[in-house]
Amino acid sequence: MLVLGTIVNTAAIVLGGLIGLLFGQALPEKMKRTVIQGIGLAVLLIGGSMALQTKNPLIVIASLVLGGVIGEWIDIELRLQHFGQWLEGKFSRNGQVTGFTKAFVTASLIYCVGAMAIMGSLESGLRGNHNILFMKSMLDGISAIVFSSSMGIGVLASAIPVFIYQGSITMAAGLLQGILSSQVITEMGATGGLLILGIGFNILEMKEIKVGNLLPAIFLAVPITILFTKLHLGM
Repeated sequence: MLVLGTIVNTAAIVLGGLIGLLFGQALPEKMKRTVIQGIGLAVLLIGGSMALQTKNPLIVIASLVLGGVIGEWIDIELRLQHFGQWLEGKFSRNGQVTGFTKAFVTASLIYCVGAMAIMGSLESGLRGNHNILFMKSMLDGISAIVFSSSMGIGVLASAIPVFIYQGSITMAAGLLQGILSSQVITEMGATGGLLILGIGFNILEMKEIKVGNLLPAIFLAVPITILFTKLHLGM
């Protein structure tokens, strides 16, 4: 099933949210932290294994360099922050944001915006590989426990935009599956794998990496791979 990863992700948020509402206060903070660190290590494993699938590291390097330049010039991460603030303002009443709305908007942005949501959905659609979204499901499920225990039932409602957003990307990627060559898909996956590694470092708080500003690299891998193939560069 093409959207299996998204379905699991949605279910994880709902389940985590319910657990948070019922038992969240009883779970020790250090337990949550340790589990998230374990998942962070697993994220590094998945990202590393994806990155190593590249057939031409020059493509990945070129994609990251150009993608980083474009992403930093646009400042994607800052714009995402502004979008979150704008969205929160739109849902406010007389300048005040209700508890349900604040929980819904905050959780939706956290779960939808980021390299893992985009890359996981692309992997599901292009390769039928749901591992990234399965890993994201575990992270989202755990964070949903924390969020719902402190912000309330609005966190559960965030599962709806997650399903629509990730499902749409997955279906769109599925349509491209027959158009993009296997080599292009491989290099997109390898480039995205390095971004997943960056997310792992961020989760473990080892090094703050602006993964959002590197997102264009995933899409630049398409024309760069085609160009390198035609010119036989590094092949």
